[in-house]
Amino acid sequence: MSRRTQQVEDLLRTEISQILLRRIHDPRVRLASVSEVDVSPDLKRAVVQVSVIGTDEEREASIEALRHAQGFVRSCLAKDLKRMRSIPELIFQLDRGPEYSQKISDLLEKLHDDEHEST
Repeated sequence: MSRRTQQVEDLLRTEISQILLRRIHDPRVRLASVSEVDVSPDLKRAVVQVSVIGTDEEREASIEALRHAQGFVRSCLAKDLKRMRSIPELIFQLDRGPEYSQKISDLLEKLHDDEHEST
């Protein structure tokens, strides 16, 4: 990954987080936070990984709301980031990393408990 790509990812992560916090008033998005942004090498697409607190239905509703607000978020970025020549297409995805981490932690704890019970 180039230095420029990394800079764009950091900038987009910060700016999109601010937009979600201050400009989007959809209640489905209030518990969403940007965990990672991956920009393509040509800077034309950005995959925005979003972590959402809540049930599976609430998570899916948040991602759907973000996909619906994609144009609004992109236009806000264009206004705020005038030094960028073009704003990448945004693709919102649910970040399941924390969910998988919790599942692994639960499994390890269960193994640990089973080991102590057998001794």
